[in-house]
Amino acid sequence: MFEVLELITDAGGDVSLVELTGATELPRPTIHRILRTLIKLGYARQLPSRRYALGPRLIRIGAGANRQFGALARPQLEQLVEDLGESVNMAILDVDLIVYVAHVSSQHSMRMFTEVGRRASLHNTGAGKAILAQLPDDTVRSIIGRTGMAALTEHSITDLDDLLAELERIRARGYAIDEQEQEIGVRCYAMAVPNAPTPTAVSVSGPVSRVDGEFGERAVPFLRRATRSIADESGAGAVADSGAGIR
Repeated sequence: MFEVLELITDAGGDVSLVELTGATELPRPTIHRILRTLIKLGYARQLPSRRYALGPRLIRIGAGANRQFGALARPQLEQLVEDLGESVNMAILDVDLIVYVAHVSSQHSMRMFTEVGRRASLHNTGAGKAILAQLPDDTVRSIIGRTGMAALTEHSITDLDDLLAELERIRARGYAIDEQEQEIGVRCYAMAVPNAPTPTAVSVSGPVSRVDGEFGERAVPFLRRATRSIADESGAGAVADSGAGIR
């Protein structure tokens, strides 16, 4: 049953019975029976096109899980703010967007604030790019094909090939940078949580006057320590230094 839910999620929440059958070793009658049960419980729904999508009952479960995950990571995020002096966020992949599940503000009078529960694009945020760098290029292409690449600022990446090249650089260095791509005057460094069951990233952001290249060099080791600690606390475990990430 959970495998079928994961397949619907991975398909972007819109998948046919034939596609589900091709993606699993389960017999087609078994999948159909599971779908009927999921629909009855409210965890899936059938669209007018006879394709299948996630059901509304998952919203409450997902929101509760997000809150718990954010609360679990809060000590590490608070430590990052103490170490670096800038605001820190944690975000997870939510279908084709990121959703922020935790935020800790800095003590500066001019600081960045992100509301928990807010959704944002993947291609023009540090956390989003850190998460995209964890995914195969074909999956990235599928996501961008559905969402497009809106430009929030003149620095936003709006070309798919440019984005794929940027993701390759993120994978090589292990972190992502939002160079005023979401908001003019704001720079962000982000790193993915290794082996997270749902792609997750932690980011630190602030005004470009404070968050510069020197800040980034200082921030990366602290981000690496925090993301590994979050992975350990969540049961994801540690991985090699090559994990991607930042916003």
